[in-house]
Amino acid sequence: MPRKKRPKPLYQRGEYRLYERKGRNLEIIYYDQAKRRERSISAGTADIGQGKLALDREYLKSEGRPTCPTCHRPWDGEGPALALDAIADYLLLSEGKAGISSARTRLSHITDYLVATDTATNCAQIDEQWVERFRKWREGKASPSHIEGSVMQLAAAINATNNGPANFKARQFTALSQSPEYRADIKTIAAMFGYAMEYDNRDNLLRYLRAAVATWARPDAIYDIHSDNWKSNARVLALNPAGRLQTKKYRPTVPIAQQFAPHLDVLRGQYLPVTTIKHSWGNMREELGLPKGREAGEKLIRRSIATIARKELGEEHWIQGRIMLGHVKSTTSDIYALPNPAHIGRALAVTESIIDEIDQHCKNAFYRNFTAKQFDFGKYRRLNNG
Repeated sequence: MPRKKRPKPLYQRGEYRLYERKGRNLEIIYYDQAKRRERSISAGTADIGQGKLALDREYLKSEGRPTCPTCHRPWDGEGPALALDAIADYLLLSEGKAGISSARTRLSHITDYLVATDTATNCAQIDEQWVERFRKWREGKASPSHIEGSVMQLAAAINATNNGPANFKARQFTALSQSPEYRADIKTIAAMFGYAMEYDNRDNLLRYLRAAVATWARPDAIYDIHSDNWKSNARVLALNPAGRLQTKKYRPTVPIAQQFAPHLDVLRGQYLPVTTIKHSWGNMREELGLPKGREAGEKLIRRSIATIARKELGEEHWIQGRIMLGHVKSTTSDIYALPNPAHIGRALAVTESIIDEIDQHCKNAFYRNFTAKQFDFGKYRRLNNG
């Protein structure tokens, strides 16, 4: 009989792949170059997070960084630690912390460069010249800000594992990237809703747009919206899930517009059943003729709603807008006080007004059981394209 095709691995790094085994510990499968055949070992755990760490250790061992057979941590030796060891230690120390996923991604580029150049590079050898060579190696593969994110994370890894201080500094992000300048007006946002209602059969784009307008939240926070974080009696939504540590990109608890609250009242579980709407967003952007790249990415709604609301709130009350955005932490200890105008009730009223304006251009944009065609794309194109 033909061999059954394996499912997609839970996690992969190089040739090492992590798989589930029903009723047993996770399995790590890799190709043994010396014996020219596939081999497998137990991860020693059924927990996926711990299984990923076990795979990381095996991968690092395969690249010439031996680990202790008892505790599985890299061997401590005399002299400066290998950079790859410092990275492995840092990821082990950071496991479970907010931002670990981003840290792992950033450091994976450093690891790839070390593997491509010299795996024996130690922390003391990584200086400004080494970092400059890394920047040139990544040039064209990533934006300057993303490259610098890897440099910054490497410095954090070296310092956090007592192998520092790092002999280099990351460049300031403000000097590397220019913030997107494009902002969508109410009519354009309404056109986005119209596209979602007519062409997005699974409603994921429409659900994203509704949440983005109602909460002013960052894309990652929208993907994390869950029924557990909806405080129905108070009509407020905690954008930071329980158990998740806050990061520098603070996620506030925000009052919810009356037009969006019914969607949360019937919610059971995750608000968005997908981890990305990138494909649908790209199709919508092309259909509506929106700018390419970061100018009109998923964060466009957050920037646009903030710009529109600031004009409505005025500078005197803009502090409420900053609280909605998570740029200023609310000082109130009672979530029931949030809708009060003395706190951020004015921002709530402005949000509801914006939703009403969107509905004037695209009927039933926030109504749960919308019907048929709601937006005249021909008219929109004529007005915007001459």
